Amino acid sequence: MIHVVHHPAYVTEAPARSTYRWGKNGAIRDLLCARGDAVVWTEPELIPPGWLEAVHDPDYVAEVLEARVPPDKTRRIGFPITEQVAHRARAVPGGTWVAAMLALKHGFAANTAGGSHHALATTGAGYCVFNDLAVAAVRLVEQGVVGRVAIIDCDVHQGDGTAALTAGRADIMTYSIHAEKNFPARKARSTLDVGLPDGVDDAGYLAQLEATLAPFLDEHRPDIILYQAGVDPFVDDRLGRLALTQAGLIARETLIANLSLARGLPLASTVGGGYGDDVLAIAERHVTAILTLGEKLSRRNPATIEA
Repeated sequence: MIHVVHHPAYVTEAPARSTYRWGKNGAIRDLLCARGDAVVWTEPELIPPGWLEAVHDPDYVAEVLEARVPPDKTRRIGFPITEQVAHRARAVPGGTWVAAMLALKHGFAANTAGGSHHALATTGAGYCVFNDLAVAAVRLVEQGVVGRVAIIDCDVHQGDGTAALTAGRADIMTYSIHAEKNFPARKARSTLDVGLPDGVDDAGYLAQLEATLAPFLDEHRPDIILYQAGVDPFVDDRLGRLALTQAGLIARETLIANLSLARGLPLASTVGGGYGDDVLAIAERHVTAILTLGEKLSRRNPATIEA
């Protein structure tokens, strides 16, 4: 069984003047529902404001939760923060937190949203409102659930917000493999950044991933991986600059699962980026990532896990 976290607020009406494809999370849910009993569903609670304020500036948290984000920040985020979007923004970090807790128990769990790696302390950016990865990682170590967290980011865009929000911490390590010339123009400094030239294909990408991620994990020895499984390195992605095929994306998830298994590391995944007009095709790529990881990493012994 594969543990999947989903909140109804993930599927919300698109705010006016938004170019983000809001139907993706509903399509992911529907495709996973079609798997029947192979998927175990968990609905998360909304994240407490105090948990958000441990990572984000309290004034910005209040602006979002009260749906009064100023125009300059709205432009950076890419869509207006309505009451519905604010509700969703509290649900998503709660989902990543719950996915992490489930992964510690079952080996793997997936959030059907999240991966909001561009959100910074005082503002959102790049379709990201609150940084669920940083919020979950900080909460895991500050509550003593684990000692060390690795955030592995395979989105085509650098995880600048995650790197900035966790900079200087010895208990949270960040790894980002991305298209070097893609957004954001000004990169933050992750624990390890692997910037790739435009047009890298399956073979080149997988070689770089294995050559850098394996020693990264061995050096830093995390207790859990939070994985941003963006599918925008896909060759036809509207905002990507790399050239991975669907087979290449599957090979990426297989490689990450194998690296995790070899080190006994639980893994919680988020969906991350994936852009284009064909929302169903993008959702299918996300679902394939979840299923590939889940088939490898989920513990299935009924004597040691609960359904």
